[in-house]
Amino acid sequence: MAVALRCAAAVLFPFLLLSQDGTLTLEEAVKRSLEKYPSVRLSQQQVVQAGAGIQLARTAYLPKVDFLAQLNRATRNNIYGMLLPQSVIAPISGPPNVNNAGTNVWGSATGFLVSWEPFDFGLRKAAVDAAGFSVRRAESSVERTRYEISTAAADAFLTILAAQQAAAAAQAGVARAKVFHEVVSALVKAELRPGVESARTRAELAMAETQKIQAEQAVGVARAALSQLLGVSPSEISLNPGRLLEAISEEPPTAGPAAHPAIKEQSVAIDESKARLKVLDRSYFPKFNLQGATYARGSGANPDFTTGGAASGFGPNIYNWGIGFSLNFSLMDYASLGAKKQAEVSRGRAEEAKLDLIRQELLGQVEKAKAVLDGARKVALNIPVQLEAARAAESQATARYRAGLGNLTEVAEAQRLLTQTEIDDSLAKLQVWRAQFAVAAAQGDMQNLLEKASRR
Repeated sequence: MAVALRCAAAVLFPFLLLSQDGTLTLEEAVKRSLEKYPSVRLSQQQVVQAGAGIQLARTAYLPKVDFLAQLNRATRNNIYGMLLPQSVIAPISGPPNVNNAGTNVWGSATGFLVSWEPFDFGLRKAAVDAAGFSVRRAESSVERTRYEISTAAADAFLTILAAQQAAAAAQAGVARAKVFHEVVSALVKAELRPGVESARTRAELAMAETQKIQAEQAVGVARAALSQLLGVSPSEISLNPGRLLEAISEEPPTAGPAAHPAIKEQSVAIDESKARLKVLDRSYFPKFNLQGATYARGSGANPDFTTGGAASGFGPNIYNWGIGFSLNFSLMDYASLGAKKQAEVSRGRAEEAKLDLIRQELLGQVEKAKAVLDGARKVALNIPVQLEAARAAESQATARYRAGLGNLTEVAEAQRLLTQTEIDDSLAKLQVWRAQFAVAAAQGDMQNLLEKASRR
């Protein structure tokens, strides 16, 4: 049942995020991108991986229990003398044999060894803390990734709206050019104007149609960019502009980028480096272990160099146990630990420098975005005057041409100016919103602006 519900949710999810009219608002598009874009899921799995590191570090508090069981058939020849530790020659216990014989017997062994470190001068706690900072850094990386996807989705959404507005204005320019071409063609047919003027207006119409095609191409490219973030086909994207085509009067917040996810992530990276350095500080201490062992052995060889029966030694028959306290101190690790600490100190300073760089870059982005916003507001206030003048100029040029007082060039230039001004007018309000989003994105908080933009 649970599997069926998950499958149904996966199928219905794209429709659940749509508005009642089947269109996506800006806020809904951002939410959809956070659920569907693979890099978000990748970052989330890195958090899970880092969380497993905490559990691994905590296992150091547990005692270590080793179990051994062995059965072999071997010769029993033994000699006096020391053999340095190695991994090739198997050790033999017991007195040396005067004869180097090929007789062989069964041997068996089984046992347990329990080791527990009662105190470690804070090493295990430092390791757990370092693993905790690794988790926090992974979580911060998820938030930064989600924020970057949010800004990308918002930018793609605004790009589509801008391209659609430009395409609509270009379509109006095509309509004007077509009407004027028909008028000129009628005058040429009536032999009231030279034939070259009909060719000129046809060229102007083709130019307007080219501009419209380019605007529609920009719409398609912008749709493809957003569809990549949403995980749907471009043809399935239908946008609800909300308030994005209206004038925005709110002033951007004056706060700096302290709340930006990139700054938070880098701050955690510095803390993680300090935690790893603390682990190294706690590493050059003796290792104390409380140990207990019990084992049993069996052998077909007797102390008088005779052997037992055919099955003698097949099972353990002699047992021992012991308990003790051991100390291990690697004296020569000081040099290597010093080098590791120096490397970690340098890494921490690099992380601090990177934080300063991120903060400085974000401050620069905030100031640049504010300057762009100020200019966009001034353009939005000035564009109605420009549009009114362009419409008047186009109307007057057309009237003068029809009255025989003007020439074709004046009308063509007036129409091109009007089309461009209409495009600028359609984009003016969006440019203000885009600049406002740039300010919010650099400061690290777009949620309030997303809600305002999507409000109906």
